Amino acid sequence: MHIKLLSNAEFLEFSKQFIPGSIYQTPYYAFTMNEENYTSMFIGLMDDNVLKAASLILVYKVNGFKYALAPRGFLIDYNDKQLLSTFTKQVKKFLGKKDVVAIKINPMIVRKVYNSAGHTVSYNELYDDTFNTMKKLGYFHLGYNNYFEALKPRFEAYINLDLDYIKLFANIDKSCRNKIRKAVRDGIKVYHGNEDDLKYLYEQTKDEYPRDLQYFKNLYKFFGKDDLIDFYYSKLDTTSYLQYTQNMYNKYLLRSSELSRTLISQTGNAEKIVNEKMIVDQNVVKYRNQLAEATDYLKKFTNGVVTSTALVIKWQDAVYLVIDGYDKKYKHFGAKQLMIWKLIGRYAKLGYKRFYLGGVANINKPNNKYKGLNEFKLNFHSNVIEYAGDFELITNSPLYFVYKNSFGITGIFGNSKK
Repeated sequence: MHIKLLSNAEFLEFSKQFIPGSIYQTPYYAFTMNEENYTSMFIGLMDDNVLKAASLILVYKVNGFKYALAPRGFLIDYNDKQLLSTFTKQVKKFLGKKDVVAIKINPMIVRKVYNSAGHTVSYNELYDDTFNTMKKLGYFHLGYNNYFEALKPRFEAYINLDLDYIKLFANIDKSCRNKIRKAVRDGIKVYHGNEDDLKYLYEQTKDEYPRDLQYFKNLYKFFGKDDLIDFYYSKLDTTSYLQYTQNMYNKYLLRSSELSRTLISQTGNAEKIVNEKMIVDQNVVKYRNQLAEATDYLKKFTNGVVTSTALVIKWQDAVYLVIDGYDKKYKHFGAKQLMIWKLIGRYAKLGYKRFYLGGVANINKPNNKYKGLNEFKLNFHSNVIEYAGDFELITNSPLYFVYKNSFGITGIFGNSKK
């Protein structure tokens, strides 16, 4: 067996068929990262004329040294010890000759799967054996991180879409369902955007996400060539919001007047009426204040205001939420919850099997700074995959020794929640 440099078409064909697939092991992602100052190559392990394994390799140069990445790991059966051993040796030899000091991979080797309550629903019986095999082959495990210290998240939330529409909604946490309904009542509407609308995504994520607007445009450009990417945004329809608020205010104001008249003529026990009037009057105050807000919004934003955004990629039979954002000033409208629900429903009807919500922190460590992020994604009745984490394989020992002792490698490539 030997390593062969694959053409774009050869790698694309292999990546389309390989299970489990990844949007990060595609030519589209390679082209995107080329624009981020990474060089890329597609390599394959050939057994005569049969392609047995493959990988996108990204190379990043730091202080004169080359370091490689295989985002989401090689496209290979990690349980096939002989194949993994052969591929590893060939990769070391191939990259070593190109003066690459090491390669980092974060393979889709599943350790466990948890439900939204944090209980284990399945585990990989072959995990320990595969893990130990990799260590024997020279892969150094970089640890079981709990948050977002790794190249890609070690914990990833997903939703099974093979349920009917009603069941999918019923599975969502009650508080989340209420926010979705409220968003609809308030006039939040979801739109299918285009490249020009990506500026909304950038504005909502620029303080938390390391990539810039051009990165989003490149993703949209390259994945969009084969219609594999969609962008959505939600807007508050300020006219609808004002009309709804006015109707609710009038409704409760009228009921309050009715209850006042009833109390005046009441001769018996009025406790029940008094209790109802207290609740009604609270709503009168609520919608009176909201009326002032809605009026102000309509004056400032005649055409509505963008409240949340989402960029998704479609690959094989799954949909991936690559990056999403929201305007914190309008968080109380529940627009982000409505957005995700609309996307779940849309892609379920289109026949996709899974919807990946992106990374979460270790759900068995609930009291952490990512608690809100976890709760948001788990409220959709999602499961969570726990992967093995990052591994490093030295491919050129002499150069790696100099590199490691001169500059170190920790934190060079940044972290991501997606």
